[in-house]
Amino acid sequence: MKDYPQTPTIQKDEDTVTFQRSHLYAGLIPLAFAAGLLLGYLAWGRGTSQTAPQPADDGSIAEAPIVTSTPRIIRYPIPTEGFPSIGPADAPIVIVEFSDYECPFCKRWHDEVYQPLMAAYPGKVRLVFRNFPLTSIHANAFPASEAALCAGDQGAYWPFHDKLFTYADGFGEEAYLKYATELGLDNTTFSDCIANNKHKSFVQDDIDFAVDLGISLTPTFFINGLAVVGAQPVEVFKQVIDKELAGELSK
Repeated sequence: MKDYPQTPTIQKDEDTVTFQRSHLYAGLIPLAFAAGLLLGYLAWGRGTSQTAPQPADDGSIAEAPIVTSTPRIIRYPIPTEGFPSIGPADAPIVIVEFSDYECPFCKRWHDEVYQPLMAAYPGKVRLVFRNFPLTSIHANAFPASEAALCAGDQGAYWPFHDKLFTYADGFGEEAYLKYATELGLDNTTFSDCIANNKHKSFVQDDIDFAVDLGISLTPTFFINGLAVVGAQPVEVFKQVIDKELAGELSK
């Protein structure tokens, strides 16, 4: 099918930054906070005696290593302009989520953490969604991302996003059309968007960026550039956000 140019309502930021896979994962170790565990990609200086533990299937890490030097936190500059987002544009906390609609751990985070986290910081958090469908194991994830962007053309990205994560009607064009009807979208325009793969290149660009950065697990988050890997509980996100708002994390 023919690819169509992206619509003006969803423009990609040209100022992207690529990282070598080794640069990102060379620092994948957790930082133990007094109140809990911050999970992310951290680079440690010389003198570290322990290697990083490997993440489980859901991206979680069982325990922190013993560290013999002071950690240096790395912030990764992740483009956010022009990507679907919810929350104030000037929010002091920007969370970029790389996610997959068919990933059960992504669904778990959406169901258990997303709303409580946004409610805990009214007006202070903007969530940016970037697509990382794991096409080798989730055949429906890429088309689902396209469908959400087609709904976004009619101003319904986030309601459609939420419906996808309900898994109420599964995946596939029939399910997407049902969601579109329930949201009052123009079904002809929506169907044409899907049939013409209007946003295929947009989704593929997200995948390419994530792969170049070194991401391999979903969901993966960047809180003001600080990486948190896996469907971590709301308390982990609050630990990072509270310290960030208090200015306790290095810039």
